[in-house]
Amino acid sequence: MSDYRAVQSAVRVEKFRIWFAWATGNVIMFFLARGTQHVHIVSAVTQVLFVVAFLLLTFTAVRMSNALNRKATAARREVLGDDL
Repeated sequence: MSDYRAVQSAVRVEKFRIWFAWATGNVIMFFLARGTQHVHIVSAVTQVLFVVAFLLLTFTAVRMSNALNRKATAARREVLGDDL
């Protein structure tokens, strides 16, 4: 059972790191877009980059979280002997 607890703890920490990195990346892109809002061409480019970065960061974070969920489910099945 302690092995399952270790996996659950590691998954929780990794999920926190993933979503913290997601939030940090989006805040950085927001400040870049906000800082260049009065420069016409650069503002348009940074807004497009902001949207692209948001979509890529979100897609990556969700995929990584799903992979961690599968890992936790496999560990639970191994420890508890479930055959779902």
